[in-house]
Amino acid sequence: MAHLQRRRWLVALIAITTIWSAAGREPVAQSVPTTHLVIVVDGLRPDYVTPEGMPRLFRLGQRGIVFNAHHSVFPTVTRVNSSSFVTGAYPETHGLLGNTIYIPGVDAVKGLDTGVRENLEKVERAEGHLLTAPTLAEILRPAGKTLMVVSSGSSGAAYLLNHTAGNGTTIHTEFVRPATFAARASAALGPVPEKAMPNDAQNRYAIDAYVKVGLDDLRPDVTLMWLNDPDGTAHAKGIGHEMSRRSLALVDAGIGHIEDTLRAKGLLDRTNIIVTSDHGFSTHTGELKLAQLVEPFAKPMSDGSKDIAVAEGAIYLRSGHDSARVAAIVAALQRRPEVGAIFTRPAPGRPSEGSVPGTLSFNVARWNHARSGDILVSANWTDKANDAGYKGTTAQGGVAGHGTSSPYDIHNTLIAAGPSFREGAISEVPTGNVDIAPTLLRLLGLPIPATMTGRVIEEGLRNGPSPASMRVEHSREQARSADGGYEVTANLSSVAGHRYLDFTQVTRR
Repeated sequence: MAHLQRRRWLVALIAITTIWSAAGREPVAQSVPTTHLVIVVDGLRPDYVTPEGMPRLFRLGQRGIVFNAHHSVFPTVTRVNSSSFVTGAYPETHGLLGNTIYIPGVDAVKGLDTGVRENLEKVERAEGHLLTAPTLAEILRPAGKTLMVVSSGSSGAAYLLNHTAGNGTTIHTEFVRPATFAARASAALGPVPEKAMPNDAQNRYAIDAYVKVGLDDLRPDVTLMWLNDPDGTAHAKGIGHEMSRRSLALVDAGIGHIEDTLRAKGLLDRTNIIVTSDHGFSTHTGELKLAQLVEPFAKPMSDGSKDIAVAEGAIYLRSGHDSARVAAIVAALQRRPEVGAIFTRPAPGRPSEGSVPGTLSFNVARWNHARSGDILVSANWTDKANDAGYKGTTAQGGVAGHGTSSPYDIHNTLIAAGPSFREGAISEVPTGNVDIAPTLLRLLGLPIPATMTGRVIEEGLRNGPSPASMRVEHSREQARSADGGYEVTANLSSVAGHRYLDFTQVTRR
């Protein structure tokens, strides 16, 4: 299966090159010489963007367009969405399934932290590839276009944005690619500052990399900028904490600095600025301990290790798929109030239902890949507000975070302004992180490969259909356990043939 997906990836990449060669350089959408800056503000909830808390970003939205129905990709974690930003696809296509992933060819016993670049390189060596879909950098290369990545996030998240280094430059706080560019970057930016909370100095380092190196030296066609606050601060301090609010103000000032610099250089009216986030954020109640819940079902392997591996919400039976044991694990999880939606492999002939009664299919989560486990679990959630008044809790450990199919984790930020986008507009049409890459290709006048299952956000473009003219449909997929005590519902929205997972709900009787 993995070899088949790799072959499809190669065919798609060859097709991209062929289509571009045949099409020449005639733009598809417009001939205005624009550049494109995508700023990913890690963990930015939409309700953070207020005139008081983030005035510069709020005003950027006022001069452009705000998308009120934007979606993170589930699982709503950073590296899954890093991969979706650059492939325009869901995990079912790109194959990066979590912040922690289980790759038995690298470690047969436990999962790998994808936040560490070296772990991702181990996957590449073990399997011959990291992502099973072409990325923006690979697509831009045959067109003679360049991509720049600047990041203060984890080394793994930065690496995923251009892991093949096929075209362009990456400047991260821990590494520079290509390595031959490191001296030039250091001369322009000086030493890398220490990480702090809030992480303003490293965020400013990433911003300076764009302003001083990108604008003055490299002049890339597309820049992907990753700022790791408010995520880094809110994980430790919580949503609405004074320090978390401070991190938002500092990020907002950084965005303002970017706008001011572009204006001073006469580039603002030629730059499309897209501000988004990888996921939303929730307050945690610390109840779900998935590894402990599945421990009683584990059996010893010949080497003495347990035959169940848990990678975040994914459960893998290392000794081979055992339908009876999968069903028993699911039944136990369905009885636990801290467990939310449960997904399993598709039932034969019923693509939206899981193979175990009372579970949704991996297809609903867009998680059905050769690397998928036997069970995927989301923590349960509530609408309760925390002490600072922010709604949304999930039954995960720690202070606050993300990763679930809660609407507070799935619903995230998208704001765009620039010569290609509508002015003074608001859209209620569903969009997703998978839509960023195909939209960028449209703006660059490049063909969109079949591997990109996201859509072009036509209604956000100046010459596109109005958001009000777009027909949005809402639907549900439901599943009930054999004893009727557990029911899970997936709430979905669709537009232009593209479906988005809005959130899941669980009821117990």
